[in-house]
Amino acid sequence: MGILGMTGLTAYLGLTEIGLPKKGETLVVSGAAGAVGSVVGQVGKLLGCKVVGITGSDEKVTLLKSKFKFDEAINYKTTPNLRDAVKSTCPKGVDIYFDNVGGEISDAVLANINQYARLPVCGAISLYNKTEVPVGPRLQPIILTKSATMRGFIVSDFSEKFLTAIKQLSTWLNEDKLTFSETIVEGFDNIPQAFIDLFDGKNEGKMIVCI
Repeated sequence: MGILGMTGLTAYLGLTEIGLPKKGETLVVSGAAGAVGSVVGQVGKLLGCKVVGITGSDEKVTLLKSKFKFDEAINYKTTPNLRDAVKSTCPKGVDIYFDNVGGEISDAVLANINQYARLPVCGAISLYNKTEVPVGPRLQPIILTKSATMRGFIVSDFSEKFLTAIKQLSTWLNEDKLTFSETIVEGFDNIPQAFIDLFDGKNEGKMIVCI
């Protein structure tokens, strides 16, 4: 369940296999204070990227910049114009967008992508509970004119590379180059509330119920 399990593998393999990060590029991560997002940002930094995280509270903005060493972080809930905020924090544009949330946050990031940008799509949590299909910007013109690559994935797509990924993550962890957070809730009866809290963004890192 932790950084050497599905969480870390999803972050590392999604970023390295689809995002293809290069030193000096700009990486934006949505859901950045979550279990996967926080690892994506750290791996991006280790590989030489400028990393910008998007999250939902000022406390998490501070967490991203202090504990997880993101270069910049944006609180989307208090930012009046997210598109402009992404542009401001990414003056050279966005080369890689690791998407955990979808929706209006992703619309704002996609408006700032560079030519040949890579877009690993790991989740769309902002849309999971919608009762109607929302209409947003049509993505095809952006993907087309920017010659961008957008690919959804689940971690098992890269199962043949699990051992290599675990070895690299373990090395960084032992060298104190990676850290992680977990929100642990005690008790079987608290599973429903923990699940609701996950969608409300009340977790820091991985949400775990201990029974």
